[in-house]
Amino acid sequence: MGADRPPRALLTAALRQLSLPVDLAQPLLAYRDLLVRWNRVYNLSAVRDPAEMIPRHLLDSLVVRPWLPVGTLLDVGTGPGLPGIPLAMADPDRPITLLESNGKKVRFLRQACLELQLGNVQVVHDRLENHAPESGYDAVICRAFTDAAAFWRGVSHLLRPGAPALAMKGRRQPAELAGLKEDGVSCRWQTLDVPGLDAERQLLIMRNSP
Repeated sequence: MGADRPPRALLTAALRQLSLPVDLAQPLLAYRDLLVRWNRVYNLSAVRDPAEMIPRHLLDSLVVRPWLPVGTLLDVGTGPGLPGIPLAMADPDRPITLLESNGKKVRFLRQACLELQLGNVQVVHDRLENHAPESGYDAVICRAFTDAAAFWRGVSHLLRPGAPALAMKGRRQPAELAGLKEDGVSCRWQTLDVPGLDAERQLLIMRNSP
């Protein structure tokens, strides 16, 4: 991302590129700094370089925003809060549920939401198969959680009618879609352009066919 420029300048330029307010840089960097500190002990992320966390974690999360419908969002297997926490910062009026089964990561998520004052975020410590909300979600998303078919099978009952399940991917993997279309699932790939990241990113959008 241009190592000769400070992180705030790099992030600010990227936020402009994504048509997001530049004052979002401060809370995003506060989240990044918190993740860096906890990562030394809890091993929350394989990315150790704080500068690399900007494109690979923060911006990688924010680029999916244009493809999210209005309403509630469930982030499945959120890990340290990706993409849910950056998205919660960008849309403070959107209710977001972070679902995570790992106790150490849940402790970090709760502390992060407390320190960052994320009032629109709910942290749920549970496995996907046990999650039983009172009502369905307007969208469900995952980042490197599992293969597409298994993800759809695990979350389809949590979606409101017509709501999408979105899987964040690296390269397109058409083999993952085997059987989905036969089951009446509409699948669409959307290429993502992550500022400062020289790697392919795809968003797989799935929903029940009309």
